[in-house]
Amino acid sequence: MFQSQSVNLDILKKRAFNLRWATVPEGVIPLTAADPDFPSAPEIAESIIRFTQDRYLSYGPAAGLPEFKESLANYYSVKRNIPANPGFIFPVDSAAFGIYLTCKAFLSPGDEAIIFDPVDFLFRYSTEAVGGVAVPFAIPPGSDTVDFAHLERLITPKTRMICLCNPLNPTGKVFKKSELLQLGEIACKHGLIILSDEIWSDIVYTPNIYTSIAALNEQIRNQTITVTGFSKSYGLAGLRIGAVMASNQVHYDRLFEVSLHGSTIHGANILSQVAATTALNDCGYWLDDFLVHLQKMRDLTVRELNSTNGFKCISPEGCYVAFTNITGTGKSSKEIHQLLLDQAKVAVVPGAKEWFGEGAEGFIRMSFATSEDILNQALYNIKTTVNNL
Repeated sequence: MFQSQSVNLDILKKRAFNLRWATVPEGVIPLTAADPDFPSAPEIAESIIRFTQDRYLSYGPAAGLPEFKESLANYYSVKRNIPANPGFIFPVDSAAFGIYLTCKAFLSPGDEAIIFDPVDFLFRYSTEAVGGVAVPFAIPPGSDTVDFAHLERLITPKTRMICLCNPLNPTGKVFKKSELLQLGEIACKHGLIILSDEIWSDIVYTPNIYTSIAALNEQIRNQTITVTGFSKSYGLAGLRIGAVMASNQVHYDRLFEVSLHGSTIHGANILSQVAATTALNDCGYWLDDFLVHLQKMRDLTVRELNSTNGFKCISPEGCYVAFTNITGTGKSSKEIHQLLLDQAKVAVVPGAKEWFGEGAEGFIRMSFATSEDILNQALYNIKTTVNNL
């Protein structure tokens, strides 16, 4: 399933947008947006075909298909040890929208949300889009400790939320249970909502163990809104499907009201819910094999980048992105990005503030969710170009 011949570049060049094959110049290898180059599990396509054969594509339940909600509740109960209630879960059109929706539901103009630095730009974007203020909390790439005393000092009377990205994109950090407990206790002490983005939670490499913050105890769970999606685990980015989960009726009602699902102005695609339900119920074998491939690609990527002059790559504990310190080259993140694009014919994401925050300068991020042949070529091009500087 994850052999080099499984990657169909002809299709990817027509369909893979968002800085990927369909948008880069011919001959450039895009290690950019974290989206697999492999086709999704066959059961997913088959379930969509079965559903559409009857040719009835009617409105679905505003709160989501029961089978979707039940499958996700079962996933959280069995895989994440969270006593999940399907009645407190509803689908949204992506994890990105789930982040925005949570900010919209729990932040008023002028309210503050603490976000990690570096972290995916969606946290800052969503906070500011609803009139909130994003307060960065530095978690330096590769650091073994998190300064929770500093986190608590960032809390003011205007703070309403702590945004947790676990595993952490772009550094690949998987938070330890003890770290999550400290974060949860601080949130409970100050009455803060925890927005837990868990879209990467299936992509964790041995021997690291993933813990959902909502699994720790009831008090922390009641402060937590869990957001997830299916693009990273199952390659469903184009289906625009994610979910939000609350742990009490008050939070659920607030989220659902703000989502506009009840008015039919907004909602999650029925076919996407069918696909995600199939992924959860029938495609665990595909995800297991994908993880085996990814761990091999991670090791290859880290090894090759660390033998490149001026590069120092952190081995990610989770996610399928490599975050590499390039300060040893004497060039900025954007300069290295441009050099690799022009000369190595490889597109990466520069560690620019607009992508990941100020803490990302001096780094580049690259996805390794591709075939071994493509990755070997990209890494050879990178190493040859940089070592010849």
